[in-house]
Amino acid sequence: MRKHILNAIHTHAAAEYPKECCGLVLAVGRAQKYFPCRNTATEPNEEFRIAPEEYAAAEDAGEVVGIVHSHPDATSRASPRDLAMCEATSLPWHIVSWPEGDLRTITPSGGTPLLNRPFVHGAWDCWQVCADWYQREWGLGFENFKRADGWWESKDNTSLYEANYEAAGFIRVDKPQRGDMIVMEVGRTAHPNHAGIYLGTDPVLPGEDTGVFGPGPFLLHHLYGRPSEVIVFGGPWLERTRLVLRHCDAQ
Repeated sequence: MRKHILNAIHTHAAAEYPKECCGLVLAVGRAQKYFPCRNTATEPNEEFRIAPEEYAAAEDAGEVVGIVHSHPDATSRASPRDLAMCEATSLPWHIVSWPEGDLRTITPSGGTPLLNRPFVHGAWDCWQVCADWYQREWGLGFENFKRADGWWESKDNTSLYEANYEAAGFIRVDKPQRGDMIVMEVGRTAHPNHAGIYLGTDPVLPGEDTGVFGPGPFLLHHLYGRPSEVIVFGGPWLERTRLVLRHCDAQ
């Protein structure tokens, strides 16, 4: 971190304290500069959000090469959400503790395991573990669907799985085969709000220990507030199932 950028980040963190400051590191030609942003989160003492229009303005000024935020009255250690969003943005994240002033940088690894990832809605959640399985197993890519936490709680909101599965290349089927996406209703919900990958009788995930055995069938999923895991798919999970979706490029 260049000294003039570090000084600018410290100045911003001090000005915003006890809220989290947030900003972007830009490459402008051969130089780098800090681009401070407003924190538009509803709870700015606990998290940050950069408005899309400010991010766009930064991109007009240079190439975004890093994302910055502060941890007021806390260490610079990355939270699970920091780690998840670093992977989602594919950019280095610079975290400064304030008023301590320590700065730590985390970089995307590009290979988050499918199992035992912590739950972070919008980055590491049930849809993302499905999308990552399709990418790794079949080479399929999907857009990063924007989803607000709690979208499933009101009938006035769009039912995201039902509204988007056809555009994403899925069709409805009656009986699942390995690789199908199972969409379920979990908890008090107005819409189907949970999904997993049907693995059939083979729970193997290359390079990862699922910790399960037996005849199956098995499901890879990431339940709200829990680590991602492989479970036996049956009983109450069958009762919660609302859609069985097969991708048009199914192997």
